[in-house]
Amino acid sequence: MAKFYTDEKNAQIVIALMKAYGIKKVIANPGSTNIPFLGSLQNDPYFEIYSCVDERSAAYMACGLAAESGEPVVLTCTGATASRNYIPALTEAYYKNLPIVAITAALHRGRIGQNIPQIIDRTVQLNDIVKKSIQVYTIYTEEDRWDCELKVNTAFLELNHHNGGPVHINLETTYSLDFSVKELPNVRVIKRVCNNEEFPKLNHKRIGIFVGAHKKWSDKLTKTVDDFCEKYNAVVFSDHSSNFKGKYNVNASLICSQQGYIPECKNFDLLIHIGDVSGAYMNISPKEVWRVNPDGMVRDTFKKLSFVFEMKEKDFFEEYLKQECQAELKGSHLDECKKEYVELLNKIPELPFSNVWVAQQSAKYLPENSVLHLGILNSLRAWNFFEIPESVLGYCNTGGFGIDGILSSLIGASLSDKNKLFFGVLGDLAFFYDMNAAGNRHVGNNVRIILINNGRGTEFRNYFHVAACFGEEADKYIAAAGHFGNKSLTLVKHYAKDLGFEYISAKNKNEFLEKRDYFFKAEISEKPIIFEIFTDSQDESDAIKIMYNLKTSAKGTIKNIIKEIASPEQIQFLKKIINKK
Repeated sequence: MAKFYTDEKNAQIVIALMKAYGIKKVIANPGSTNIPFLGSLQNDPYFEIYSCVDERSAAYMACGLAAESGEPVVLTCTGATASRNYIPALTEAYYKNLPIVAITAALHRGRIGQNIPQIIDRTVQLNDIVKKSIQVYTIYTEEDRWDCELKVNTAFLELNHHNGGPVHINLETTYSLDFSVKELPNVRVIKRVCNNEEFPKLNHKRIGIFVGAHKKWSDKLTKTVDDFCEKYNAVVFSDHSSNFKGKYNVNASLICSQQGYIPECKNFDLLIHIGDVSGAYMNISPKEVWRVNPDGMVRDTFKKLSFVFEMKEKDFFEEYLKQECQAELKGSHLDECKKEYVELLNKIPELPFSNVWVAQQSAKYLPENSVLHLGILNSLRAWNFFEIPESVLGYCNTGGFGIDGILSSLIGASLSDKNKLFFGVLGDLAFFYDMNAAGNRHVGNNVRIILINNGRGTEFRNYFHVAACFGEEADKYIAAAGHFGNKSLTLVKHYAKDLGFEYISAKNKNEFLEKRDYFFKAEISEKPIIFEIFTDSQDESDAIKIMYNLKTSAKGTIKNIIKEIASPEQIQFLKKIINKK
C-alpha cells in the first residue's frame, strides 16, 4: 500500500511549515517514536534526508551542513535519552548562531515521571543550547491547531532572528502508522520584518489600527498615525487605556460589544496591532493582522497574524507614508465609524443605577488634564462605553490583570504631580483587597476615588458570565458576596475619615447627581475624596445587557444562536459560511 503523510495533524503542520519556510535538509536518527514524522518526510521528495546512527554525531553533522550551506538543518530522533546526545553539538550551534532545528519525538506528556520506559522530561532546556524550545501536543480541537501552528512559526522565526541559532521542537505523537494523507494542510506563515528590510505592500482596502494599553503618546507620533490614516482611509480603534487622542480615533468599545448586531465598520481587511495587553475585549473581525512592536515577539491576539514588525511605531508608519497607496479607497471610514457610534449612543435608554450609569453621567465631567485609573473588567468596561475629554489620560492594570493593586497604582501615579488630579474607579472587592494603600502617609489631596460597592464581585453575577448558571448560588464562593461589612453604610465612611479623606456617598441617582459636580471639580481639594456608590449586582448586569444589545440584525441574531447550540468546531465551520455571504 502506498504511503504518504501521517494522519497526526501536529506533525502535518510541522512538515507543512518546514516547506513554507524552505527547510528541506534533514539528518535522521533511527528509532520508533519519530516514525510518524520521519516516515512522512521520506515519502516526500522535497526533503533532502541523511541518515546517522549516533545522535551526537548527527548533531555535529548538522552543524557542519548548516555552516557550509547557510540553510537550516533539521535533526529528528526518537524518545528516551536520544535527544540528550544532541546537547554538545547544540551548544556549539548556540554559540556559533547556526540554524539547527532539533525535533524530538515524545509520547503523551502525562507519562512523564510515571516509571514508564523511554519517557524523559524535555520541557526544560539548558540556557545555552537553544534559543527557543516548544512543546507541540496532539491536536484535537481548533484551539489546539492554532496553538501548534503558532508555536512552530515562533520556533522557525528564531532560526534567523538576531543573528540566528538553534531551536527545539518536542513533537508529541500517538504512534499512528496511518500514512494515508495525500496532501498537507494549508498553514499560516508568520513573517518578521526589521528596520532596513523590505516591507510588504500595503494594498488592503479597509485598514484599521488597534491600540492596546499604551503609554502617553508624543505629538509627533500622533500626527504620524493621523497622516497614515488620512492617506489610507484608516481608523484607530482604541479604549481609554490606549491613550490615542488623534483625529482618526474611534472609541470603539460600544461598537464592538454589540451581541445581536455586527457593524460593518468593524470588519477590516487588515488590522495593525500596536500597544500592550488590552482589557477592552473588543470583538473585531480582521482578515489579516500586522503587529508592530520593538520587542518583535509573535503575539497572535486576533488569531490572524501574518507579519511582525520589530521596530518603533513611528518607523513603521513613516515607512508607509513614503509608499504609494495601492488600494482604491472609497468613502470615509472615519465618518462611518463616528456615525455608528453616535447612532448607538442615541439608542441608550434610561439605565439602572450602576457603574455604567455613573460612567454615562460622569465621563464628560472629568477635569481637563486629569488622569483616570479604572479597575479591571467591570469598571473599565463601563467607562469605555463613553468618551472622556481628549486631555485626560487613562490607565488600567491590564498587564497582570489582577484586582490586587488598582488603588496602589492610582496612588503611586498621583505622587508624580501633586498639582494634577488623579481619579480612580473600582469595585468593592478590589478596594478592600488593596485598602491599605489608602493609609499611606504620602496620599495627596489630588486623589479622588469612586468606590462602586455592590457587596460582591459583580463580574461573576453578570448575565453573560460563565458563573451566571449558578444564579444567586454564585454569591457563596464564586462572587464572594457578604464580605467587608456586606455593603455597610459606615465601614468605609469611618475608615476614610480616620485616614484623612473626605467621604461622600450615594445610594441612588439623585444623591449621585447632587454630589457629582463637587466630586469632579477642577480645583485641588483640601483633602483626598472617596465617593462610595452603593449599587445592586442585578442592576449592574441589566445595565450591561442593555449596552450590549442596543441594536440587532439578522446576521447578529444568527451568530448568537449558533454560539448557544453549536460546538467550537461547528462554530468555526459555520463562521466561514456566514462570512462569505
